[in-house]
Amino acid sequence: MSWNPALDPHCPTGNEVDSIETLIIPRARDIGAFEVRRALPSPKRQMVGPFIFFDQMGPAELITEKGIDVRPHPHIGLGTVTYLYDGAIMHRDSLGQELEITPGAVNWMVAGRGITHSERSAPERLRAGERSLFGIQTWVALPDAHEDTDAAFHHHPKGALPLIEGEGKRARVIMGHAYGERAPVSTFSDMFYVDVVLDPGAGIPLPDGHEDRGAYVSSGSVSVGGDTFEAGRMMVFRPGDKVSLHAGPEGARLLLLGGETFNSPRYIWWNFVASSRERIEDAKEAWRKGDWQNGRFHLPPSDDAEFIPLPER
Repeated sequence: MSWNPALDPHCPTGNEVDSIETLIIPRARDIGAFEVRRALPSPKRQMVGPFIFFDQMGPAELITEKGIDVRPHPHIGLGTVTYLYDGAIMHRDSLGQELEITPGAVNWMVAGRGITHSERSAPERLRAGERSLFGIQTWVALPDAHEDTDAAFHHHPKGALPLIEGEGKRARVIMGHAYGERAPVSTFSDMFYVDVVLDPGAGIPLPDGHEDRGAYVSSGSVSVGGDTFEAGRMMVFRPGDKVSLHAGPEGARLLLLGGETFNSPRYIWWNFVASSRERIEDAKEAWRKGDWQNGRFHLPPSDDAEFIPLPER
């Protein structure tokens, strides 16, 4: 049995068990320009498959003059996916990539041994009055064998992602494989990540063949086994169960996610994810030193005037 960070020794058995293993209600977190709702990691569950971080951004109107203004900061041991429903974010990283993240596209930033990036609103969009933002940011932990892989950045436009339609449902495979389709995004472990839109009353089964499976309701509501779950809820399901989700009277939009669990624990501190505390400490010391020319981390070439200092905690 693979290691599971939320295996509960008091889990009920027999007739007490239903299809939902864990229900997560995200916690609000203030990141300056607006609040996010964080579903992972949670007190109930650290990971769902390889997914170790899951934040809902918005829907919100950016009220500050700078909009989103996240200065350069580092990552190790993970890959990030910012998937937008509305709005845009300018991405700049230490590989020299500079690209605007727009709705429906996949921007897969692999940190590996180390990468630095910033996330900001484009000034021209703010001047034009474009201040709305709604989307999901996830971190995918890298398996042991790939923690020290070279940093990389991959962009795939919305049109390159497989779309499955019919019977009142539209399912776009963002990463991994589901429903007989596979996204063009390269991954390091078995996983799935799917954007689903359901018409009122329409249903969709969870993908088969994955060890961990979860669903997050972004808007509307869904019913599972007679219970209704509104927007802002993440459900994690028992492995192997046949489960379907049905949209409420206003329809629903949800993200399905999961994959294989890891055979070793993951530690998370600030923006670092690793299989050992020693790896975390090494990354902390490298960022603290700030040797941008010869050290482990470099600043984005087009955004190197400032950075976020290492937290003192």
